[in-house]
Amino acid sequence: MSDQHTLTQPSDDLKNRDVLTLLDFTSEEVKNLLTLAEQLKQEQQQNISNPLLAGKSLGMIFENASTRTRVSFEVGMTQLGGHALFLSPRDLQIGRGEPIKDTANVLSRYVDGIMIRTNSHDTVEELATHADVPVINALTDLYHPCQALADLLTIKEHKGKLEGLKAVFVGDGNNVAHSLMIASAKVGMDGVIAVPEGYEPDAAVWEEMKKTAAENNTSLELTNAPKEALQNADVVYTDVWASMGFEEEQTKREEAFSGFQVDKSLCSNANSDFIFMHCLPAHRGEEVAEEIIDGTHSVVYDEAENRLHIQKAILASVME
Repeated sequence: MSDQHTLTQPSDDLKNRDVLTLLDFTSEEVKNLLTLAEQLKQEQQQNISNPLLAGKSLGMIFENASTRTRVSFEVGMTQLGGHALFLSPRDLQIGRGEPIKDTANVLSRYVDGIMIRTNSHDTVEELATHADVPVINALTDLYHPCQALADLLTIKEHKGKLEGLKAVFVGDGNNVAHSLMIASAKVGMDGVIAVPEGYEPDAAVWEEMKKTAAENNTSLELTNAPKEALQNADVVYTDVWASMGFEEEQTKREEAFSGFQVDKSLCSNANSDFIFMHCLPAHRGEEVAEEIIDGTHSVVYDEAENRLHIQKAILASVME
């Protein structure tokens, strides 16, 4: 079969591009990444090898622990014929105060791309400013573009389309909410963010989100009423109430988020065929009831798997 198969090739549109936020990408570029991910996923399912990144190396900087991000990027590089290096703060001089500029310039002499999972988005931007190879944001306090792209891929697989759907994010107006709504607008999906008062999205990012929605003729709403937000929802999404860096606020947030748990009662307003999504890890019984995350509407494991396929599409596009 492999001899008769024409191997998927990415376009040159994104070659050597940084992936810091989906605000930097056109709707067409987002859709092309989804198409490439679908093609690479199909090849993998057919056991077709496509060594697009043979001989290439990816440096992976992790300031925070990760399951899905590390495994998907590392396995993705292997499946594309390349190599990935896990670099924790203990492995780099950056953990001992070396300037980001120096780290960026040195790593650019060794590897063909840099992936970073860090706290401050400023760190990613500074790294990209000084690096001579593509930099991929694998999570910051403001954006999680790779997750959002995997979310779109999952929605498309289960709904058969993206344009015209309604996605509702319930919970903290965090990086996942930011990127999900930006991604949704790019592909013609309407979005709603339902948060408790005081936990709204970052003000500057919210303005960019509204601008993106307007440019793509989609609607974007912000509300403190989760029940009403879920009216006719096709996609219901949530995340932990206390993300990394906010663990000390756990008790305070549990009180503030009362009424925002995604359960059967809350989802009764959604469309009967809604899908439930969560970027994981999840706190069952907190932001989501077991009956939902482990129920028939949940697609969280498909969503997690698609991190691998979208990661491969990103890597092949910017590093190939």
